Amino acid sequence: MEKIICGIQQMGIGVPNVTEIWSWYRKYFGVDIKVFEDAAEAPLMIDYTGNKVQKRTATLALSMNGGGGFEIWQYTSRNTEKANFDIQLGDYGLYSCKIKSRNVTETYAFYKENGLKLLSEIEKTPEGKKHFFVEDPNGNIFEIVEGLSWFGDTNHPAKTGGVAGSVIGVSSIENSLKIYQNLLEYSEIVYDKIDEYPVYSDLNGGKQKVRRVLLRHQQARKGPFAQLLGATEIELIQALDRTDCRKIFENRFWGDWGFIHLCFDIQGMEALKIEAEKLGFPFTVDSGDTFDMGEAGGRFSYVEDPDGTLIEFVETHKVPILKKLGWYINLKKRDPKKHLPKWMLKTMGLNRVK
Repeated sequence: MEKIICGIQQMGIGVPNVTEIWSWYRKYFGVDIKVFEDAAEAPLMIDYTGNKVQKRTATLALSMNGGGGFEIWQYTSRNTEKANFDIQLGDYGLYSCKIKSRNVTETYAFYKENGLKLLSEIEKTPEGKKHFFVEDPNGNIFEIVEGLSWFGDTNHPAKTGGVAGSVIGVSSIENSLKIYQNLLEYSEIVYDKIDEYPVYSDLNGGKQKVRRVLLRHQQARKGPFAQLLGATEIELIQALDRTDCRKIFENRFWGDWGFIHLCFDIQGMEALKIEAEKLGFPFTVDSGDTFDMGEAGGRFSYVEDPDGTLIEFVETHKVPILKKLGWYINLKKRDPKKHLPKWMLKTMGLNRVK
């Protein structure tokens, strides 16, 4: 089977408080569909968890407006550790999670009215689109951007959908393009600009010259969940005035506080593995066959970008569509390029948590 990138499945977020923060995400982002909740050990991630098997709980949540979901992840065998330094714009790793909006101005007004910590005014990107930054109660930074595609309309007051991409700090744009343009197929360069930007001025380390490159995929994504996950973008940020950039997860474990991985829903894991090795990004983790996630199952793997940022791939084999009736779908028996019927995906909305 050929490699098929179906879309961003989820942003992994390490938190100290799954229940509380997911309630906040439901209220302010509308990410309220529970796909699975699983408490278990994570033996396959031992290379990223201090050479010791750690226990954790994970909840995967989506928005029926479309976009990627959140894998909200919390250690149960140790404390969730924060970075012991102030993370700055340009540090290496998943700096910010992009959330799509139907109306950026209305989203901003809703957040302001509700007292959220806004980190910028509404500004225009080099492409001319509105965006702004907001912080969650755990200090994670989200960028609200104009949505490129939509699956449904839940009439959520924030006018938001799910994950629309990520802002990623890198040491070299050129080196990073090899994985984001080639392996992940974000082949279109929307802009490549060097400047200081007002939208960053209130961010830690934001008053500096940076190179920012916005990448999009030119072709609509294929695969079972592509319609739900939608169009996404990756923005690479390289600090040009700083010589003290650090890895955001320096001296910490995967699963600790912050954005722990960016996960892509894919089909054709073996073909992906071969291509990743040829490009110089071999799998560092590979579950092989079907890995059971309680209510869901599939094969997952990880690669590192040139700065060690973790990219996860999940080839979904089994997924709950309507858990109350015990309705699961086996994707191994379907054409990997075809979308699941929209009505079938919409039934996942019955798994909403209020």
